Amino acid sequence: MDFLQSVVLAFQESPAFFLIYVTIIGFLVGSFLNVVIYRLPVMMENEFKDEYQEYFHPEQELPERPTFNLITPRSRCPNCGHKISAWENIPVISYLILKGRCHGCGQHISLRYPLVETFTGLMSLLVAWHFGPTVQVIGALLMTWSLIAISGIDFDKMLIPDEIVQPLLWIGILFNMFNTYVTLTDAVYGAVAGYMCLWLFYWTFKLATGKEGMGYGDFKLTACLGAWFGYQMLPAIIFGSALVGAVIGGLLMFINRHKESQPFAFGPYIAIMGFIVMLWGNEINGFYLNLLR
Repeated sequence: MDFLQSVVLAFQESPAFFLIYVTIIGFLVGSFLNVVIYRLPVMMENEFKDEYQEYFHPEQELPERPTFNLITPRSRCPNCGHKISAWENIPVISYLILKGRCHGCGQHISLRYPLVETFTGLMSLLVAWHFGPTVQVIGALLMTWSLIAISGIDFDKMLIPDEIVQPLLWIGILFNMFNTYVTLTDAVYGAVAGYMCLWLFYWTFKLATGKEGMGYGDFKLTACLGAWFGYQMLPAIIFGSALVGAVIGGLLMFINRHKESQPFAFGPYIAIMGFIVMLWGNEINGFYLNLLR
């Protein structure tokens, strides 16, 4: 306890040190998020296959697979199998030293890896600058990192993992038991309203058009944000994400990356607005109220 108090005091006395420290942690977490974005869907797929076989074909033995999780096996080049050493895994720096190529075979390394690391570091810096060395910054960083992982997975696989969203929702409730962001009552109302608003939209749209406008993961993510930041922030999150989705989706169709009828991931747009509301939600709501006067 004395150690934690001394750390907090040191951060308060040296804001620059606090910002640098959080930024470095953000870059390191960004490196781990690259692993999560790639491996978690594979882990979920393997688990689903095993559960399917156990339920429908219990007489068959499950296939033996090598251990595959967020830790094991060690990261390696998908082209030549070269195991990534510690010095090759330094966020951004290793990519620059290696000039974006595998040390073993020279195969090009996706630019996505350093971009995720850089983006995570910069967003962590923004969160630290906004909240300062407080209890709020701990939850805000956790939320930021989770939203980045959710966005990456949804963009790749059109999937928002329960393995991230459900624990995150309950963590938000726990934070707000101590009124960290909103009151516990507002958090519970936010979780319920966040889910029900998009659930009602989903069924209204489906009954009217026969098509599914979004997935259940979007409901859960909105409920999660409601649990963290209260029902008062839901209008900004829902309408803001719809606006952002319409703009970006229109741009994607314009450059022919998406056909008009082709589905696209909506989770990243909810995540964008969730992050914006986390930092400036009160200002956004104040702006809306002034327009209505």
